[in-house]
Amino acid sequence: MSHALHWQKSTFSDGGEGNTCVELAATTTTLHLRESDTPTTELTTTTAPLTHLIRGVKAGLFLSAE
Repeated sequence: MSHALHWQKSTFSDGGEGNTCVELAATTTTLHLRESDTPTTELTTTTAPLTHLIRGVKAGLFLSAE
């Protein structure tokens, strides 16, 4: 049986109006992420890889060399 996901705006979004936010939904085993301007494109992961990604972004590990 499939349940509808409850999407909510991420605190990492810019806070503006319109389609500029990241939305998250969770099940017991999976996190679902999407951009509000492309709601049919969805990324799924678990908490550990997402935690590592967020920590890396905050630490500046993914800054452009430009």
